[in-house]
Amino acid sequence: MSRRACLFLMAAPILPPIASARPNAQTPESRPPGKDRDAPQDWVCPMDPDVRSAKPGACPRCGMKLVLSVPERVEYRLVMSNAPAVLRPGQTAALTFRVLDPKSGEQVTHFELVHERLMHLFLVSENLQFFLHDHPVPQADGSFQIQLRLPFSGMYRLLADFYPKGSVPQLAQETLFVAGASAPGSLVPSLEPSVAGNLTATLRLEPEQPLAGLETRLFYTLNPSMALEPYLGAWGHMLAVSEDLIDMLHVHPFLADGGPTVQFNVIFPRPGFYKIWTQFQRQGVVNTVAFTVPVRSL
Repeated sequence: MSRRACLFLMAAPILPPIASARPNAQTPESRPPGKDRDAPQDWVCPMDPDVRSAKPGACPRCGMKLVLSVPERVEYRLVMSNAPAVLRPGQTAALTFRVLDPKSGEQVTHFELVHERLMHLFLVSENLQFFLHDHPVPQADGSFQIQLRLPFSGMYRLLADFYPKGSVPQLAQETLFVAGASAPGSLVPSLEPSVAGNLTATLRLEPEQPLAGLETRLFYTLNPSMALEPYLGAWGHMLAVSEDLIDMLHVHPFLADGGPTVQFNVIFPRPGFYKIWTQFQRQGVVNTVAFTVPVRSL
């Protein structure tokens, strides 16, 4: 089967086991009407459902607002169109995204905020030299649009992050092509310190050799870390992409407090090379650092 034929695989967030609710008492104002006023409620993060609390608030990991119950996790369809019909490198392209309800098939027009935006878009070129994290603009009809310039010919993979009202946050992949000859990326391990706009990041892996299917902890040490700021509601945003562009993983810090070290936990689904882009904000500057991590089979 060809590489491009495999690209129907959809990304799905990997969810750790659900923890028990903490037995903290709620204030009277936070209890839903009609409930036992002495019984603690189970507030859950819709993005990280292992994060639970006995009172309302925000998820300490991703910043999402906790909810009393998480709806059934069903997959919403993302439909993408582009203009012009034939895209060319260096040319301005307009991309339009529509989200369809899986039950009715109708277009969704109401969305919740996900990290301060209604839609996040990650875009990676086939040669793995181009990375973009941007935010399509909502339109009056419920669709989203973005204009951009794609620098290379070949295939691009997109990952959209959105939150239909009444459902749960979604991750959906799409593919587009830019006319002209192209070549796939050829990665080699790259774990040297990465220099960005106004900081340098050093990456330490635990275990030192990641294994597919098992959790890997990634510890970023940032220098300088003074004036590090939350970026779009989180202390960092990470996108890991397999060399063949099939797997795209969007992850937020597992542990972070604005200090010099930020921890991400990832389960790489398959062996191979993964290019990892991670974004941190310091003094108003969004820094994008990049590493290439080799993952072995068990």
